[in-house]
Amino acid sequence: MNFLRILCLFSLFSITFSHETLNGHLLPRPLILEYPENTIETRLKELDEEVKLQCTSWRFAVEANNLGPWKTIPRECVEYVKDYMMGRGYRIDLERVSNEAGVYAKSVELGADGKDAWVFDIDETLLSNLPYYQEHGYGLEIFDQTKFDKWVEKANAPAIESSLKLYEEVLGLGFKVFLLTGRSEKHRSITVENLNHVGFRNWDELILRSADDHGKLATIFKSEKRSEMIKEGYRIHGNSGDQWSDLLGFSMSNRSFKLPNPMYYIP
Repeated sequence: MNFLRILCLFSLFSITFSHETLNGHLLPRPLILEYPENTIETRLKELDEEVKLQCTSWRFAVEANNLGPWKTIPRECVEYVKDYMMGRGYRIDLERVSNEAGVYAKSVELGADGKDAWVFDIDETLLSNLPYYQEHGYGLEIFDQTKFDKWVEKANAPAIESSLKLYEEVLGLGFKVFLLTGRSEKHRSITVENLNHVGFRNWDELILRSADDHGKLATIFKSEKRSEMIKEGYRIHGNSGDQWSDLLGFSMSNRSFKLPNPMYYIP
């Protein structure tokens, strides 16, 4: 009988203990902290790292031409794009492209007929419009042609230094240099002024959009102009541009060199 009493007492004690333990988890107890003090900070840091990873992945898709047509950068990537464009990463990437292009240019055996050519885009290739995009969300705002034209007409765009170095190397090697830009013919004089002011001189031809070219996709416009060069007997060995539409299409160069630009897309 005593044994049965002890057994019942033990069973009741076990049930009571389990019930207390369960209630301890269900009822709030302000003085008992189950998470470390830095949980919020850790979680915020994890979220910040996740945004950086997602934005890095987005930028990679842009540069690899894996992304469909887009009009603005993702809102959550504004700070990421700003940090990239204003930091060392952008400059290092620019230098890498120009250095590789220079190595290739030196490897080309030029003919004696003066028909070996190199094509350069202008905006975000030779000249930087970063001062303009700093005022317009680094690509967050939808592109406004009127506002951009006013910026172009100031002729204040600085040179991309690594591109200026490549430009001078290419000229020194004996290539014929063609500047092929989506800028309008009405901006010829101001574009020449800006280019000369920051050190770009002695090109062979500056090609801008005429009235007949307006409305054409950049890929078509630039392909047509390269085709005209080839018909004139030029061999296009290199082409440098920040947009895939500078480089793709038909009548392509032997080698193309894509400069980074996560701020805008031109089809």
